[in-house]
Amino acid sequence: MKKFILIAIAVVILGGVGFQLFRKLGKKEVFVRQGVGASVAVEAVPVERVTLKDIGEFSGSLSPRAQFVVSPKIGGKLEKLYVDVGDFCKRGQLIAELEDEEALQQVEQAKAELDVAKASLQDSQNTLLLMEREYERVKSLQEKQIASVAELDQIEAELNAAEARNRVSLAQIRQKEAALKAAQVRLSYTRIHATWNKGGETRVIGERYVDEGVLLRANDPIVSVLDIETLMAVIKVIERDYPRIRTGQRAVVITDLFPDREFEASVSTVAPILKEAVRQAEVNVEVPNSDMLLKPGMFVRVKIEFSRKEDVLSVPLEAIVSRDGEQGVFLVEDDGQRVSFVSVRTGLVYEGRAEVVDPPLDGMVVTLGHHLLEDGSSVMLEGTGEGVDTLQTAGPKGDANASGGTPR
Repeated sequence: MKKFILIAIAVVILGGVGFQLFRKLGKKEVFVRQGVGASVAVEAVPVERVTLKDIGEFSGSLSPRAQFVVSPKIGGKLEKLYVDVGDFCKRGQLIAELEDEEALQQVEQAKAELDVAKASLQDSQNTLLLMEREYERVKSLQEKQIASVAELDQIEAELNAAEARNRVSLAQIRQKEAALKAAQVRLSYTRIHATWNKGGETRVIGERYVDEGVLLRANDPIVSVLDIETLMAVIKVIERDYPRIRTGQRAVVITDLFPDREFEASVSTVAPILKEAVRQAEVNVEVPNSDMLLKPGMFVRVKIEFSRKEDVLSVPLEAIVSRDGEQGVFLVEDDGQRVSFVSVRTGLVYEGRAEVVDPPLDGMVVTLGHHLLEDGSSVMLEGTGEGVDTLQTAGPKGDANASGGTPR
């Protein structure tokens, strides 16, 4: 039993010695990391004046600028369908035909009835002409006291009746002509065309809802027609960004299908209200799509340029650190051997660069290794040349996109 107690005591003593040794080693590591008596290898880049753009980023989906469904105005059997999904169609193009035997028969019947009415009109006009001549003859005789007044009255009554029959015949002609036009219109409804008023001359078939041979009712959908030469990116905008968006603003659309390409666009419409439930407004961004690469339903990211600042002082985002609750940068001193911590106030921030509003900076700022630094630490610059080259080739004319506050 004593043997086990001695072993336990020895284990405790050895553990304590090991812990103390570990603490001493740890303190020595902290001492070295703090840079006392040693230079910290860092990378630094120069402070640059660039053009910063205040850009908002939003997500949404593409939809056609215009779309409609082609439907028959009358019911009937779908005899022929001339288009399919993905086909292009022109304004006024024949899309489909319904069975037209009944409509043709109605047209022929209306034509026959019109012919009968015209014959009846001819007969009534002949009768009217005869009655007018007879009336003139009897009137002349009555003036010579050869015919009586009663005979003249009878002829006049017969003339009035002939005129009435002639007017009825004329009305029947108009009635039959209207019936013929109605039958012809109904016949035209069996030939279904794609028509629209605005936009280009060509559109594309988006969906097909039926096949040939199906019995359709009036207004049953046949195909949908889409205008995708110009698309609409529909996005939702929160209250913070809503006052900054206006019609005509330049925008850029990006999609995962073409990650290396940006599609030029512009704000088309801005909803005049925000939906109360989500406090968001709908904004439509018009995207030209003449090469038809973009398709309705695609998920897109939309960048809208709110404003820009020319020739502003800026540093890379990775140069900004926090020390004792203050935001700042480590500025390399003129001798290149030490750094000073400088508190800064930033403005526009986006895509890797931050505007330095105050104070005015000049020189090089540390972008790598500053987690080991304190104010006045000794440093050894490494990779400075590489950092400068990267900065100079970051964008044309030193432009950088930015957005107020923190990155979106």
